[in-house]
Formats: sequence, structure tokens, C-alpha cells
Amino acid sequence: MKTLVWVEHDNQSLKDATLSAVTAAAKLGEVHLLVAGKGVDGVAQAAAAITGVGKVHVADDAAYEHFLAENVAPLIVSLMGTHDAVLFPATTTGKNIAPRVAAALDVMQISDILSVEGADTFTRPIYAGNAIATVQTSDKKLVITVRGTAFAKAAATGGSGTIEAVSGEGDKGLSTFAGAEIAKSERPELTSAKVIVSGGRALGSSEQFHAQIDPLADKLGAAVGASRAAVDAGYAPNDYQVGQTGKIVAPEVYVAIGISGAIQHLAGMKDSKTIIAINKDEDAPIFQVADIGLVGDLFKIVPELTEKL
Repeated sequence: MKTLVWVEHDNQSLKDATLSAVTAAAKLGEVHLLVAGKGVDGVAQAAAAITGVGKVHVADDAAYEHFLAENVAPLIVSLMGTHDAVLFPATTTGKNIAPRVAAALDVMQISDILSVEGADTFTRPIYAGNAIATVQTSDKKLVITVRGTAFAKAAATGGSGTIEAVSGEGDKGLSTFAGAEIAKSERPELTSAKVIVSGGRALGSSEQFHAQIDPLADKLGAAVGASRAAVDAGYAPNDYQVGQTGKIVAPEVYVAIGISGAIQHLAGMKDSKTIIAINKDEDAPIFQVADIGLVGDLFKIVPELTEKL
């Protein structure tokens, strides 16, 4: 089986989410990658160096610079004549493009897979991760999104894939790129951070959120996350949100401060290696998944913890 993996990148560097998708694709067969963007020679070279990659297809065109699904999907469909499956990281971009590809191929998309059980059989979470479904498909072409936290990252070096230029239909004229407001931070990216400090609604305000969470995160060299309740209340920006409707993370250490542990939040972080919870409610659901739990007033505990670090 030949698999095609959509490479997640920013036209300059390859994103870690791609490495997990490569691991999943390798369980199905020969791995080819697709790098579509503008001025992506550096990304293509990095993609070719990933261990296990046989070929890198490169579509360098202004039409693909901003990864508009209306332009990228037809390009991928054109490559599916020689590939049996296409895999996308389950990121915002991947989830945007994959359904269009599935619709164009007239197949059922298999979303957010956790494991590859066979050439046509996979597991995926349902009911916010409280149950795992095993799904089997009879489609001849597979369209799959991969939950990055469920697969180890392929080695980014050591490979020797060949690079081949491909072309698509270019700009379909169905959508235009208006602009992007991208949050910039010196902290690690949330989905690839080894340590995450998250805050919840109990912090009470945006000022308290940043006053309590940011110093601790800086001491730990951690990324900052937030529950949906904190984001909805305006304490933190949307790109901080962890959970079923936010980002799925699995760091080495996840510190949950003032987060009760609603099922939607747990779905996004319960695969973390070590979970530390600080909450004044000893019956909070977060303590059911926490490895270390501390019951008390976060406004006393967090400053003291930060000071001791």
C-alpha cells in the first residue's frame, strides 16, 4: 500500500505533527509526503530527511501558500491515482482539507485515529474519549486524520527520500486569503511542549490568570494552556484552549490549576505522562485522572510553588 502524508508547515519549517502522521502511515505501507506551499525548498529538504520516507512530492505555487482547502484538495485528489491512502495530522489545517478530499473521492473519512490495527482497520475515540471504537472500512481509497498524541514521532533525520516536483490546478478562485492574526510567543508551542501549565475559570480574571500562570510557566519553561471556561470568560486567548474543542496535548507534565476537569477538557489532556492538579474542591473530577493532587487555595499555593522553583 502506498500512503501519502500531508506535511504540516508554515512555508519555512516542518511542524512536529507531521512526524506522528508519518509513523501512522508507515504502519500501512510505503510512505510518500506532499509539501504544498510557496518557497518550500527548505521544508521539502527537511521532509526528505525524515526516517522512513520514500518520496516527497513538492507543489511550489502561490496558490498553496496559505493552504486554502479549495486549492489544496484538488491537488491531493490528483495524486490519489497512485496512492491508496492519504493521512493528515488532526490539526486545524488537516481537519480543514481532509473532508474535501474525502468528498471528492466519494469515501468516508476516518477521523482522529489512535492506532492502526490493519490495512483497513483503525481505532478512534468517541464520546469525548470515554470509549474507543474499532472501525473497519471497505473503501478502496482511505482518507485519515491522525491524532498526533497517539503515535510516536518519526525521527526527523536519517532518511533519504527523493524529491519530485508536482503541479496541480492552481488557484480555483473559490476563496481568497484575507489575512491572519497569529499569536507569537517565546514559550514552546502548546502541542509540542514537554511541560504545560493550564489555568481554569477559578482564577477569576484575565489579570489573575496571567499573574498566577505566567510566572510558573516561565520558571518551568512551559507552554501556557487554558480550559474552555477560562477562554470563554476572556481570561486567555483561543489558541491557549486545551480540550475536545481545543488542542489535544500529551506533554511529559501537565499542571492543571483551578480546572475542575470537565469531560471535554479531560479529552484533550488525559494522555499526559504526569498530571498535577491544584484545586480547592477535593471532589473535582480532575483528581480522578491526576497523578499528583493538591487540595487548597491556588492563590496561596501557586505563588509559593513559583517562589520555591
